Amino acid sequence: MNEQAPQSLALIAGNGSYPIILAQSAKAQGVKRIVVIAFKGETDSAIGRHADELHWIRVGQLATLLDILAGSGVNEAVMAGQLTPTLLYRARPDLKMIALLAGLKVRNADTIFGAVGDELNKIGIRLIPASRFMESSMPAPGALTARAPTDGEWTDIKLGLTVAKATSALNIGQTVVIKEGTILAVEAFEGTNTAIKRGGKLGKGGVVVVKVAKQNHDMRFDIPVIGLKTIAVLRKTRATALAVEAQRTIILDREDVIRAADKLGVAIVAVKLARISNELEQHAEMNELELGRPRPGNRPEVGPAPKTAEDSGNSAREQA
Repeated sequence: MNEQAPQSLALIAGNGSYPIILAQSAKAQGVKRIVVIAFKGETDSAIGRHADELHWIRVGQLATLLDILAGSGVNEAVMAGQLTPTLLYRARPDLKMIALLAGLKVRNADTIFGAVGDELNKIGIRLIPASRFMESSMPAPGALTARAPTDGEWTDIKLGLTVAKATSALNIGQTVVIKEGTILAVEAFEGTNTAIKRGGKLGKGGVVVVKVAKQNHDMRFDIPVIGLKTIAVLRKTRATALAVEAQRTIILDREDVIRAADKLGVAIVAVKLARISNELEQHAEMNELELGRPRPGNRPEVGPAPKTAEDSGNSAREQA
């Protein structure tokens, strides 16, 4: 990596192991001082072992966050880890956050975290990509597990990539669950794991999961992340394959994730999208798809036009 590590870094830490792993990596790459903003009821308290300064606040206390960072002496900040989606409706925002939300016509990760980034910039703090210090956790194209996807799974993966790119571009979600050409679930506000469970319930096992970054993704926040919790959900739903976008997805505890997937017989593959047709309204046929694990003289064929759960006689709305 050519970019020099900052001496001091602010880490705005959500839930899960991601903030902890990022803090460890940042220290290993030369960051001397980490100021952590942690959220009560969300952030793992273990983050304290990796913080030079630790400040606990409630979700929605934007003014407090800005005041702390303005006096911290840091010039760069990174966001890592998620916040429980429903907190958008349950949190008690301060006046600063109320004003920020009131100025947004659309509220999603892009608009909310982008607006917070603008507020940080006003006090002289640059919000850097959430992938910083995590480059080694972002896989290159290719099969990551001992088992590569079957031909049928490749067909579902290609369909899922098409749909996921379309929905993520509309800020709907990053994840799609497919089985034999049928779209079972598209991630919405509930988050990846809940979407997988929903699709798995409809498919009754044998489902394929696809997770991507959106086109023109702002890499400062909401980067696709998978980890051991993802594998646990795949096991529960009896999923058989998972495809993620190469070099744009973070795999936390990568060796443990691959080991667990191998034990379950789940295929995990990182796929690089070279070019996507603009004909999304016509089921977005791929013009080119680099699979990273080329097969001699053969690439997965485009699957049939997406069916819905209703086409299969199972209404997703009835079973949600």
